[in-house]
Amino acid sequence: MLSSLIIALREGLEAALIVGILIAYLGKSGKSELVSYIWGGVALAVAASAGLGALLSFTSAELSPAGQELFAGTTSAIAVAIVTWMVFWMKRTARSLRSDLSSKVDTAILSGPLALAGAAFFAVIREGLETSLFLYSNLKTLSNPLSSAIGLIIGFTVAIALGYLIYKSSIHLNLSKFFTYTGIALIIVAAGVLSYGVHEFQEFGLLPAPDAFAWDVTSVITKDSLLGGVLTGTIGFDTTTSWLQLGLYSLYLAIVLTAYLSKDRVKALVKA
Repeated sequence: MLSSLIIALREGLEAALIVGILIAYLGKSGKSELVSYIWGGVALAVAASAGLGALLSFTSAELSPAGQELFAGTTSAIAVAIVTWMVFWMKRTARSLRSDLSSKVDTAILSGPLALAGAAFFAVIREGLETSLFLYSNLKTLSNPLSSAIGLIIGFTVAIALGYLIYKSSIHLNLSKFFTYTGIALIIVAAGVLSYGVHEFQEFGLLPAPDAFAWDVTSVITKDSLLGGVLTGTIGFDTTTSWLQLGLYSLYLAIVLTAYLSKDRVKALVKA
């Protein structure tokens, strides 16, 4: 539940803030009558994102066991790469996001309503496709789909509520710290997805030593137990972890967290 909640909260709030910026800028520009085109583009982006999630699930279900292992490993690797890129992209562009979106809206207004809907679509679809792919890959690592779905619903609900309150200036959230801390959480979740992908590639035969375990604690902690679920959902823990999984998991965390929490970012947080 926790990992799904983190993903939904982070990505949902990013999308909500983007929509809020677009609508607020239209209002300030005296073009409130065009808001429906913004919502049209957003609805299309949500539908496309949901379609990707459905396509991934359908494709996986139709494959042979070996094909499922290869597909799961491949989608996990792609999801980790995209999420890692997006975390750093948000770190780099967060401060100029409002001005960038405003500029795109100005250009779209001159080109017509459909261009405005397109601007909204492309602004949101990036978050939506990333969320669908990452959620799909993360859900494959978890043993309880129901709790994951609950976490997903809670995360999106809180994200939408926060986005609305920020838009209405009812609350003031330190977005710099919020995105930094949730970025760290996403990186940790991504490390778990990477470990799962490595495991699937090992089972498929693409990577070696699937049975060279760093630990095997299934006799003590089962995957469907409360403790197993909590550890899987927070740090990507696997009851049977190979040395290769552990090595790449640790290497990814060391490199990505070090780069993410670089000195310039720490200074920015202190000033905030």
